[in-house]
Amino acid sequence: MTGMVQVGVVGFGVRASLASVVQASGLGEVTAVWDPSTRGRSDARRMLGAEIRLTDSLTELLGSGVEAVLVLSPDYTHHDVAVAALHAGIPVFCEKPLATSVADCDDLLAVAYATRTRLYVGHNMRHMPVIHLLRGVIASGRIGAVRSIWCRHFVGHGGDYYFKDWHAERSHSTGLLLQKGAHDLDVIHWLAGGYTRRTSAMGQLAVYGSLTARRDQGEARMTDWHDPTGWPPASLTDLNPVVDVEDLSLMLMELDNGVLASYQQCHFTPDYWRSYTVIGDAGRIENFGDGPGGRVAIWDRRHPSWAPPDEEIPITGTQDGHGGADELMVAEFLRFVRTGEPTQTSPVAARQAVAAGATATESLRGDGSALQVPELDPALRSYFDAGQV
Repeated sequence: MTGMVQVGVVGFGVRASLASVVQASGLGEVTAVWDPSTRGRSDARRMLGAEIRLTDSLTELLGSGVEAVLVLSPDYTHHDVAVAALHAGIPVFCEKPLATSVADCDDLLAVAYATRTRLYVGHNMRHMPVIHLLRGVIASGRIGAVRSIWCRHFVGHGGDYYFKDWHAERSHSTGLLLQKGAHDLDVIHWLAGGYTRRTSAMGQLAVYGSLTARRDQGEARMTDWHDPTGWPPASLTDLNPVVDVEDLSLMLMELDNGVLASYQQCHFTPDYWRSYTVIGDAGRIENFGDGPGGRVAIWDRRHPSWAPPDEEIPITGTQDGHGGADELMVAEFLRFVRTGEPTQTSPVAARQAVAAGATATESLRGDGSALQVPELDPALRSYFDAGQV
């Protein structure tokens, strides 16, 4: 195949901005969209032009001549949509998380392996400047060997973003340690150079479970109802009719290379950002802010008490598209479709992030005991680690 990649889009909702990224990339062109909702079809026409082909079914989209598919539909549909595309021999971009259960992830990988069809997962944080800064300091050896990673995720808009639609339902998302945490768990694994093998967790539905002002949002989206001035969290209204996922979660991890990690996620903080602390045996690093204007701080000399960082490195990037990560991710996927070039994202890593989040959720909803993360078939791991060749 040569020239622009002809791309089909499944699900034209909150992440439909990626369709515009495809159009602007110079590497691909969106030629068909399938979204059963009136809102999605209308937005596709408005964003992509009157000439865009709106298909009436997934089957029609897959048969329309597209060379790649972006799966941007809700998480609980990822498995079925991606499997259909893979069976059709069409390379797949699957928005994160790969699926909402370990079994569905493993089935997806098995289908991609059996059909030898390329699979890519949208873990855009692997392209964020702050993560590359952290990885660069680690790779330099400046803080020695990584021994522990702590991540605190302050999800300041959590009430609006995750408790007013399907994200709030276990039956659709499993839980926010999986759905929202998949990003951070993947980053922890990437920074540490290993995958979680054992995990335990505790959590609560501390705030939003007691709020009774609820309604079905219909075809509205979080971009419609998000109110950045709404405070305090207990004053929120119009929550999803079903709210049974935790809004506060604490997770511990033992990785397969001996690194110990923790992940803390809160959906009712006043601020919204991620804080990573990476501790090596010769120093530590920590980010303050996770986008342009923030900084990565390095301590690599001994101090008698608290001390300013020994060095600070500014975080660069753009204000849009996760610091420019979306553009880099989409371009990488389109090149992968054309040439099979190595990618920074990994279906195995995406599976391992889901597996860690799902296992931690099981621990959280049990007695908090440490549980073993299910292992992946070695044949699948070898295939994807080798670049799907």
